[in-house]
Amino acid sequence: MQYREKLKKADKIVIKVGSSTLTYSNGRLNFNRLEKLARVLTDLRNQGKKVILVSSGSIVVGNEKLGLTKRSEKLPEVQAAAAIGQAVLMKIYQKFFEEYNQLVAQILVTKDVMDNSIRKNNAENTFNTLVDMGIIPIVNENDTVATDEIEFGDNDTLSATVASLIKADILILLSDIDGLYTNDPRKDSSANIISIVNGISREIEEVASGAGTTFGTGGMITKISAAKICNESGVDMVIANGKDPHIIYDILSGEDLGTLFLA
Repeated sequence: MQYREKLKKADKIVIKVGSSTLTYSNGRLNFNRLEKLARVLTDLRNQGKKVILVSSGSIVVGNEKLGLTKRSEKLPEVQAAAAIGQAVLMKIYQKFFEEYNQLVAQILVTKDVMDNSIRKNNAENTFNTLVDMGIIPIVNENDTVATDEIEFGDNDTLSATVASLIKADILILLSDIDGLYTNDPRKDSSANIISIVNGISREIEEVASGAGTTFGTGGMITKISAAKICNESGVDMVIANGKDPHIIYDILSGEDLGTLFLA
């Protein structure tokens, strides 16, 4: 398809991985998947592409370090888990990326970075400087201070905000779902994946359902919100299953995988 073909030319790429993609069903980190992700993103950098990774997982990792089997309902405890987990998560990412001689940088932001012209300009300059230097920024919500995000949202909207900020060519959301379906596939076996979405209509919003996991906070509704941001900013967006990070290659090769939301 011609719409998919243009993805081959994507140069500035934002990739978001959710907690469900980074962990097993018991909440423990999937190191095999993390290693593959680091290898694929480094290879994209070696091709000359500008890559930014938006990664969830700090709260999950913090919970594991604290010996918790489920997410706390107390906000200060969630923030404490995020503070502990973010440091550990970056250490893990650094280890895997260093195996491929790839430098990474940590950026913690909040969604309101777009609301202040000075902060917006500073953030944009930082991102562009890092990718121009060949470094892969690893971005997460600043969960220790962003209470609204912890309580009401997740990194789908944040990744779309980053993609809009840096004028990315494409945002790839890697999740535990294959794409946007015509109906909830857990309830309707005849549901089919919608290959291409050209504009967010009321019908599209109606088929989107909030489907998170035990350890994640996102669902299809937040992904549709992200698609709206990308749509308005001229950024293509793809939702795809992240169980095998090599799917990034396939998406950027123009294969009909996941759901493509056209800019």
